[in-house]
Amino acid sequence: MSSLLVQGRVALIRIHPIKALDPVSLPACRIATRGGLAGDRVWAMYDAEGRWINGKRSAAVHNLRAGYDLAAGTVTFSLPGSAAAVTFRLPGEVARAEAWLSEYFGQRVALRHNLQGFPDDTNAPGPTVISTATLETVCGWFPGMTLASARERFRASLEISGVPPFWEDRLFAATAGETVPFRIGEVLFAGVNPCARCVVPSRDPRTGEVIPSFTARFTAARQANVPPWSPAARFDHYFRLAVNTRIPASEWGKTLRAGDAVALP
Repeated sequence: MSSLLVQGRVALIRIHPIKALDPVSLPACRIATRGGLAGDRVWAMYDAEGRWINGKRSAAVHNLRAGYDLAAGTVTFSLPGSAAAVTFRLPGEVARAEAWLSEYFGQRVALRHNLQGFPDDTNAPGPTVISTATLETVCGWFPGMTLASARERFRASLEISGVPPFWEDRLFAATAGETVPFRIGEVLFAGVNPCARCVVPSRDPRTGEVIPSFTARFTAARQANVPPWSPAARFDHYFRLAVNTRIPASEWGKTLRAGDAVALP
């Protein structure tokens, strides 16, 4: 890592305090124990069978708005078309928040807390990385999709500007099990794999409306736009976007900042 080439800068840092719900953009964020972003997905909603309640299992997630006051430790839930909003302090009012969410989802909801977060990929629990140009390109595949909507559909933690579309495909190796080292600001990362997507990006993040044949259209366009630096062997299918990462223990406690340079060997 002694010779690094700057290839872009951090444009956005986003955390999702409650897994599956709305994000918060931050000017800076500390790396937590286990390598996630501090405060990211530290709360999760569970059903009575102990399964996550998320966009994969419940389209009702998309109509629920969540706003946060991180300093006060509160979340405010609201619904489109309703002037009513309700605020809960977490963890002090967890039981009240669970009761409200249970009524909204029509099933028992339990809120669980983990300071290390609830990552989808426990083998690569670091921030997901994507470029602004990639998201802009995807918008071009689906007329009417805005950049803001694409960000909410794909829910990446770190967005990188100043690089070409699918630049992030440089961040994983051609061989599974190998990683690609890179640095963002003072933090060393290991790029692990291209992120497999689920049904969530096909739905409008604010209404749940589905784009017809989204997966097939996305997959065809993604395959047709694979850059020369992308390791083809890592694509068992092309419904993949963004890169999953790990952050070694030596980097835990360091801070990422908007504007940080991204550097590769």
